[in-house]
Amino acid sequence: MAQNAPRQRALGAIVKNALFRWESIVTIAMTVILYLFFKEPFPWWQDWFWLVGGAIAEGALLASAVADPDAAAEAVAREFENKFELGRIRNAVARQRLERAMQYRRDMMILVRRHAGAMRTQLLQTVKDTESWIEQMYSLAQHIDDFESNRLVEEDRRRVPQQIDATKVRIEHENDPTVRRDLENQLKRLEQQQANLEATVNSIRRAEIQLESTLSSLGTIYAQMSLLGTKEVDSSRAQRLRLEIQDEVGQLQDTIEAMDEVQAQALRLQ
Repeated sequence: MAQNAPRQRALGAIVKNALFRWESIVTIAMTVILYLFFKEPFPWWQDWFWLVGGAIAEGALLASAVADPDAAAEAVAREFENKFELGRIRNAVARQRLERAMQYRRDMMILVRRHAGAMRTQLLQTVKDTESWIEQMYSLAQHIDDFESNRLVEEDRRRVPQQIDATKVRIEHENDPTVRRDLENQLKRLEQQQANLEATVNSIRRAEIQLESTLSSLGTIYAQMSLLGTKEVDSSRAQRLRLEIQDEVGQLQDTIEAMDEVQAQALRLQ
């Protein structure tokens, strides 16, 4: 069942895309018009014949779409892109990098269509692997947005150092042991908070760098794909591309996990 899931999603995307093609829309519209307004063009004609004819024509269109590998690839690509709402990414730089990543993927699909057989299959899988990059890039962009929209973090970055300095001054001038101990504990918490705030900022910087790095890697993969020939000897180069993609996905996941850990620490400190 798990192995059939991707195939079922792909088939669903193909059928959905085919139903919204202009040929399908015209076929359905003509069937409805003929059924409603041309009841008996011939004495022996039954109005439901139009419905049968329309269903047969629409079925033929769907069958041709399923059988067409280029149409199938286009439908699956559109289904993938529809998962992301790039317009909701507020950081302009991150949004531009995601848009560029999507364009690289579209261009890769154009390159795939130049090949056939086993090479085409391998390159299709390579493009499929890059989808994990784009998904991780989208997650990083959302993390960046969450940080930039959190005014409290920026306020704390200005406030906490001042509180640390003020607490240190109070400790120097405090003679009561109990009060001094409370102030020292407060200082430790403030210093932990400051360290966590800096870790948050550093994780965002790392995310921004990782976005740029991943986009560059996508460009490199695209360039390498464009140099692949049609000979089977190039299959080893295609396999190396997939290994490079898997390494990059691991780095992206490490960055996201590090950011999540920093946020979890922040919640514990609060």
